[in-house]
Amino acid sequence: MAEHEEHKVEEQHEESMMDKISEKLHFSNHHPSAPAPESSSDSDDEKKKVTSPPPAATSSSSSFGSKVRRLFGRERPVHKVFGGGKPADMFLWRNKKISAGFLGGATAIWVLFEVVEYHLLTLLCHGLMIALAGLFLWSNASTFIHKSAPHIPEVHIPEKPVLEFASALRNEVNRALAVMREIAAGKDLKMFLMVIAGLWLASILGGCCDFLTLFYIIVVVLHTVPVLYEKYEDQVDAFAEKALHEFKKQYAVFDAKVLSKIPRGPLKDKKKA
Repeated sequence: MAEHEEHKVEEQHEESMMDKISEKLHFSNHHPSAPAPESSSDSDDEKKKVTSPPPAATSSSSSFGSKVRRLFGRERPVHKVFGGGKPADMFLWRNKKISAGFLGGATAIWVLFEVVEYHLLTLLCHGLMIALAGLFLWSNASTFIHKSAPHIPEVHIPEKPVLEFASALRNEVNRALAVMREIAAGKDLKMFLMVIAGLWLASILGGCCDFLTLFYIIVVVLHTVPVLYEKYEDQVDAFAEKALHEFKKQYAVFDAKVLSKIPRGPLKDKKKA
């Protein structure tokens, strides 16, 4: 009996050894390379690299999708639109002392002429009288009070800035005259309607207030609207884009119902048979 049990144990041991050998052969046939898990992970990584787009493309597409059309089609910042110099710094309150001083001076002039009803010639004469009298008395009294006389600088107008301003003004006037000539020639109906609407609006403003009040309103607008627009730029541009789309839609309806029905003159240059 003991020999029979030993024989069974040996047979079981041999069967287990054969099973292990067959499993190893089966694994080696299906996975010829030794580091099987690493190769599968490498292949997965390669698939991800192939299928996933490059980061630059995704970032560019997202930025392009989120890009908002700027007001009047501009591509430069607001500071560059105003010239990028001292006037832009003043309108956008980069230097708060200069901006506040200019706005305060314009307000004081408007109050003097509109509220107090001071006249320009009277104001100039009174100002020169006070300045000359004060400097004259200071210069003569300096010998008695043993103080130095006031230093009065020599003031002269430089030639170069005046010529640059005159040249820039001449260019703008010539450009305006060229635009008015094109409008009068009947080449652009849309521009004609826009100019007529602008002149009509300016005539209404001129009837409501005088030139000084209109100038003061422009100064206040230049010192408030640009800085507020720069602060809320994205919201304003999104709203302006919607408004422009609605305006184009209404203009297309007006063109189809009214402008297209206006009779046109015959063509002058006809081909001869």
